[in-house]
Amino acid sequence: MGLIFKGIGSLYPTIIMNQLFNGSICVSDIPKGNLTQAKNGKLYLNIDIWINADVDQYGNIGSVSVRQSKEQREAKERKTYIGNFKKSELKQPDAPAQNVIDDLPF
Repeated sequence: MGLIFKGIGSLYPTIIMNQLFNGSICVSDIPKGNLTQAKNGKLYLNIDIWINADVDQYGNIGSVSVRQSKEQREAKERKTYIGNFKKSELKQPDAPAQNVIDDLPF
């Protein structure tokens, strides 16, 4: 089962919006040198998100990796993958039980 894509030409497909994905990242795999501190004191990590055309054997539709510098990409350094994610399956609420009452006066 693949995602639904609509394209702006064949080279630039875009995902249809309004989809929820759930996943996790392995914080201990994040190289500390890739964290940047903003003026507000918060730490940030630049990431890449890859969405696959098909679901993998574990039900994942995509992966998350640490963003590489231009030099790292040109040197073809191995990416640091830190997580995966799945398309959220919204569960339909169970229908309420129907109580049949036959002795109503109307």
